[in-house]
Amino acid sequence: MSSAKQSPMHWIDAFLREEKLPDGYRETIASLHAPLAARIAAETGDRLLTVGLCGPQGSGKSTLAASLRQLLGSEGLSVATLSLDDLYLTSVERVALSESVHPLLRTRGVPGTHDVALGIEVLTALRRARPVALPSFDKSRDDRRPRQEWTRISDRVDVLLFEGWCVGARPQTDEELIQPVNELERDEDADGSWRRYVNTRLAGDYQRLFACIDLLVLLQAPSFDAVYDWRLEQEQKLRARLQGAGADVSRLMTPAQLRRFIAHYERLTRYILREMPARADVVLPIGELRRVEAG
Repeated sequence: MSSAKQSPMHWIDAFLREEKLPDGYRETIASLHAPLAARIAAETGDRLLTVGLCGPQGSGKSTLAASLRQLLGSEGLSVATLSLDDLYLTSVERVALSESVHPLLRTRGVPGTHDVALGIEVLTALRRARPVALPSFDKSRDDRRPRQEWTRISDRVDVLLFEGWCVGARPQTDEELIQPVNELERDEDADGSWRRYVNTRLAGDYQRLFACIDLLVLLQAPSFDAVYDWRLEQEQKLRARLQGAGADVSRLMTPAQLRRFIAHYERLTRYILREMPARADVVLPIGELRRVEAG
């Protein structure tokens, strides 16, 4: 009997080390990730199954995706991962957008700051089992990596894990856009033109991209207030990793800069938390400490 058959979860020790997760995270993998992986595996067939993983910044989407990739791989399935973040427009493109449409579009994140056509191109190629390169964005440089550094996919993929903070989101009504939700909107988008542009883009080509999703999973935060602390922890981990590698950390955000950055995401995040649970295929409530809660 092979060792893989004897220990199907043999990868967990290395996974916990690489992700810097506590030993207790094993229970989260066993009780929540594994059943979700089983459901995904049961829905695979002779075509690509695209699983959308939606959750606010710092909620653990990338960790969940990495765990699912291991679990599904242990079942003999071929899995690829694509982050909505990796579809960000280049820095030059966002500068041009900020000058032609609205200054707030210089900051990456909201609908309108992604190359949606590129995303549709990648998903279409994967669905047709054609060779494709997966885009990659370098947040430490706030710019897209050169194409030669993108991961190349040549073989057929069974499951695509498509994760992002607003993956699967729907637009708001015109009436919902009227009142600002924070100081950023009140002071820097007084006429509402930025949020209307974002909403219009979300209602357009983003819906074509999200229409590719076969199974939508929502990581449900307790409130928007938890997002800042989660994202701050992410930034601190990234800083430590870059410093350990002797890399430049000058582009990373200070706590004040991060708070302003998060404000760009607040409107749509709050709306997703209200609107998406009723239609998501799977809802995973997340506690304040980002331990996915059962029930």
